[in-house]
Amino acid sequence: MEVLKAENLIKIYGKGENQVKALNGVSLSVEKGEFVAVVGTSGSGKSTLLHMLGGLDRPDSGKVYVDGKDIFSLKEEALTIFRRRKIGFVFQAYNLVPVLSVYENVVLPVELDGKKADREFVQEILDTLGIREKERNLPGQLSGGQQQRAAIARALAAKPAILLCDEPTGNLDSCTSQDVLGLLKVSGQKFAQTIVMITHNEEIAQMADRIIRIEDGRILSAGERGLV
Repeated sequence: MEVLKAENLIKIYGKGENQVKALNGVSLSVEKGEFVAVVGTSGSGKSTLLHMLGGLDRPDSGKVYVDGKDIFSLKEEALTIFRRRKIGFVFQAYNLVPVLSVYENVVLPVELDGKKADREFVQEILDTLGIREKERNLPGQLSGGQQQRAAIARALAAKPAILLCDEPTGNLDSCTSQDVLGLLKVSGQKFAQTIVMITHNEEIAQMADRIIRIEDGRILSAGERGLV
């Protein structure tokens, strides 16, 4: 079942001689429960693509469907609410609030949506990610790997259909990167999330179910479903 679909996305930055086509007719689809890695060099358009898929930026033309909904048909406020409820984001910069504890950071998006956090579910996530004992700590008291795990927990807490991860291991050493990606994959399977991860690291990409390659704003290959 298709949960995420992009149709002919075009995004242009600058004008005249300085014009850059960050995305040049990108189309792709992701099935429910898939773990997809989008691989490309710096400047290939992969982060721009992720921002479009998550509704963080609007394309100049083209459409994105999440659970069959054309997200760019929504007005800004409705898009913000839809994004908060359907999509979890994990960025290279952890974006944790320094004055809030790990637990408070994790439940923040849920509470911003006016809902009460499912404490049992949140603690199950923290257990899965190995940071349950750190839930009262401030971000500054955590290692880089622990902060990234807290960021992943925050993305999972609202039970989104889709997780979008932008270079989630970019600030971590190789051993911690493998650990975090393994946990991301396990938690995605355990909590029935679809994961799209941007990376330039081929070794990390091999952990995904499918690899999509992008270069110069175009999809070079979309991989084969069912192959690791």
